[in-house]
Amino acid sequence: MVSPVTVVKSEGPKLVPFFKATCVYFVLWLPTSSPSWFSALIKCLPIFCLWVFLLAHGINFLVSHRSASRILAGLIFSAVGDAFLIWQEQGYFIHGLLMFAITHILYSSAFGMKPLDLKAGLLMGLVSSSCYAFLYSYLSGPFTYLVAVYIALIGFMGWRAVAGVQLCNDLWTWTKLSACIGAMLFMVSDLTIALNEFCFPVPYSRFIIMATYYAAQMLIALSAVESRDEEDSRKRS
Repeated sequence: MVSPVTVVKSEGPKLVPFFKATCVYFVLWLPTSSPSWFSALIKCLPIFCLWVFLLAHGINFLVSHRSASRILAGLIFSAVGDAFLIWQEQGYFIHGLLMFAITHILYSSAFGMKPLDLKAGLLMGLVSSSCYAFLYSYLSGPFTYLVAVYIALIGFMGWRAVAGVQLCNDLWTWTKLSACIGAMLFMVSDLTIALNEFCFPVPYSRFIIMATYYAAQMLIALSAVESRDEEDSRKRS
């Protein structure tokens, strides 16, 4: 298994643009009350940098490894969703919801169905059901069904990420752990959005949402380089 120190040395420099773009977003902190294409660009810029991070590993790598290409596709849909949510007050919230639903389908596909780990699936099902049960009384109209489908999709994505981390059997890698933590942070971010949008104002909601979201996307993007690390290890051996 590749050591974390090796990972930091090899992947860290490629993530510098992402960290800089994230800092730009939090420093400028553009008001959400006046959406613009500039606001959309600043919000999406960290995700664009994660595109570049994956592309830096080479087109051949992305073409030959479906999990990496699906994560890149998920990042592309995420950026489109981010742009829609800039104008959510103008009626584009559902559009953003759809884009992120597709993102979760792509991430689930990237994480795969092995190992199955039904216990993790049951636990994630209980967590997702509990979240929806809490939100249900606050929902109305099409959101009653749309939120249910969305929670099911992100819960499924979380299950597939958690299932990959077999700590008890010592069948895990740093990239699988990265995907797991990233998926959990994504769920925290989206749950905060749901609470703030449908239930009650969440203190510091925007900071919580974006900090956990950017961290989640970075960790999931990092999980895509697992195949590359395995190839490098085989070459060195």
